[in-house]
Amino acid sequence: MRRGRATKPMNLPITLVLLVASIGLTILCGWMGARPRDYSKPRLVPWQFLMLLSAALVLIMIVGLLNELGVSTGGNH
Repeated sequence: MRRGRATKPMNLPITLVLLVASIGLTILCGWMGARPRDYSKPRLVPWQFLMLLSAALVLIMIVGLLNELGVSTGGNH
């Protein structure tokens, strides 16, 4: 079993594409969740929860992007 630093599975273009996609998903879910509710039909998609999950993914992608640019975000300095 190999010990030490893990290899980098993502590079800068993949991180940027995933970051832009996550931001787009967050905006879409926020817009869909903010629409007026029609109480005659059930809401089958939990838009607010999906917006929360995609916003968390945006934060994770920002940390990953900062790490790739050389900013230390972890506790091990």
